[in-house]
Amino acid sequence: MSLPHQQRFPWNLDWNLLRTFMVVVEQRGISKAADFLGLKQPTVSAALKRLEQTTGKTLVIRKPNEFTITRSGQALYTECAKIFGTVSQLPSLLDSDNTELRGHLSIAITSSVISNHFEDFLHLFSSEHPQVTYSFTVYESEDVETMIAQNRASFGICLLSTMPQNLKTMVLYREFFGLYCGARHPLFHAQTIAPEDLVGEPFVAFQTEAEGGPLEAISRLRARVGLANTWRGVSSSLNEIRRMIMANIGVGALPLHVAKHDVAAGHIRQLPPYDALPMVNIYLITNPARRQSDAETAFLSACEAWIAEIDIETRTYGAE
Repeated sequence: MSLPHQQRFPWNLDWNLLRTFMVVVEQRGISKAADFLGLKQPTVSAALKRLEQTTGKTLVIRKPNEFTITRSGQALYTECAKIFGTVSQLPSLLDSDNTELRGHLSIAITSSVISNHFEDFLHLFSSEHPQVTYSFTVYESEDVETMIAQNRASFGICLLSTMPQNLKTMVLYREFFGLYCGARHPLFHAQTIAPEDLVGEPFVAFQTEAEGGPLEAISRLRARVGLANTWRGVSSSLNEIRRMIMANIGVGALPLHVAKHDVAAGHIRQLPPYDALPMVNIYLITNPARRQSDAETAFLSACEAWIAEIDIETRTYGAE
């Protein structure tokens, strides 16, 4: 007796097609996916066509200068990402029978996360468990949250605009932001700087400073001193914001504890105001639905204990 179609589907499906489809979506095109996978473009196109034939659905609308994921395609991509996340855990899960803790921790992280306390914790954990390996991959904060929701990384470290319902969050540390100009800016060598000196000055901004974004407080700081109405430069990377400030593309905001080294070196100068500066939380996020490996469980447990021992004021940088 033959199985119904839905029961035959997983047996007839070539699972490699799911991986190829996931890359096609993430690379936003056939040719880019082919480059990423090291395959020829016709091979990727044929794989996508086979998957559409197997599912009986149009997954991607492909026209000149257009690449659109259909609703069916988006639903399939979400499940593909979850499957990929589960499969990526297998090596760590298979290491669970060793007496010495082994495994791999994949950490999705936003750019320029700088915390001496967290680095101390990493040092202690890695010293205690020398067989555990690590990979840190940099994403925008929104993408970090997506990676954790899709079960494609062990942990995430990022900013959050709203608390995700299905993820667990804890504040890793806090940081204050101030405004800075570079050594090429006319105000850099001024004896004194008044807040009114900044009125109308061009600025550079983080992409997440938009309304509702995790760095919206910085936009309120700019409005407070009357900087120009529109940005002159924008980036998701703290290092590139720093570069644009030093190149005098515009005034920009940086975390105080990160900027102090450039201030001491004479590369940048803090600008007013110096009080009531915006404070931002940096979160460690995890997915409770993830089947954690022994290494992931040990890391999270140790990190939670470390956070409980160090009060939040101590883990707040720039408050002084």
